[in-house]
Amino acid sequence: MAAVNLIGSYNYALVALSVLIAIFASYAALDLAGRVTAAGGWTRAVWLLGGAGAMGTGIWSMHYIGMLAFILPIPVAYHWPTVMLSLFAAIVASVVALGVVSRQKMGWFRALAGSVLMGAGIASMHYIGMAAMRLPARCQFNSFLVVLSVVFAVLISLAALWITFHLRDEKTGIGCLHTWHRRNCRRHVYRPRAGSADVLG
Repeated sequence: MAAVNLIGSYNYALVALSVLIAIFASYAALDLAGRVTAAGGWTRAVWLLGGAGAMGTGIWSMHYIGMLAFILPIPVAYHWPTVMLSLFAAIVASVVALGVVSRQKMGWFRALAGSVLMGAGIASMHYIGMAAMRLPARCQFNSFLVVLSVVFAVLISLAALWITFHLRDEKTGIGCLHTWHRRNCRRHVYRPRAGSADVLG
C-alpha cells in the first residue's frame, strides 16, 4: 500500500489570533504573579489555583487555535477526553510557573527545576493534544525535532520564569512578555514540523 505525504497550509487569521491570545495570556500571567506574591494563607492558594486555571487555559487556547490554523487536505477530528487531558497538563505547568515566580526569592536551582517541570508540562500539553487527532492517516515523528522542541520548551520556560519574576511588580512588562511569546510561538512551529502524516489507502 503506497504512502503519500500530506502537505498542509496555514490559516493566517487563526495564526494571528493565536498570537494575540498568547500576548494577553502573558500579560495576565505577569499580573497574576504579582497578586499571588502579595497574597498569603488561603487567599494565596485561591489566587494560585485560579491564576493557574486562567493562565493554563490561555496557553492551551493559543496552542489549539494554532493547531486548527494548520489545514490538512483530509478531515481531522479530535478525541475530546484526550483534549481535556492536554488542558490539564497546561494548567499543571501554570501551577508550577506561578508557584516559582511568586516566591520571595528565586535562585538558579529553583529556576532550573521550575523550567524543566514547566517545559515538560507544555511539551506534554502539545503532544497529548496531537495524540487527540483522529484522521485517516498514519502520523510519524522526527525524533530529533521532537527532542529539539522539548529543549526549546525548557529554555523558553526558563527565560519566561526569570522575566516574570523580575517584572511581576511592574506595570510595563507587556513588551517583554510580547517578546517572550513571540519566541514561544516560534518554538511552537517546530512541533508540527516534528511530525508528518501518510495517507492510508
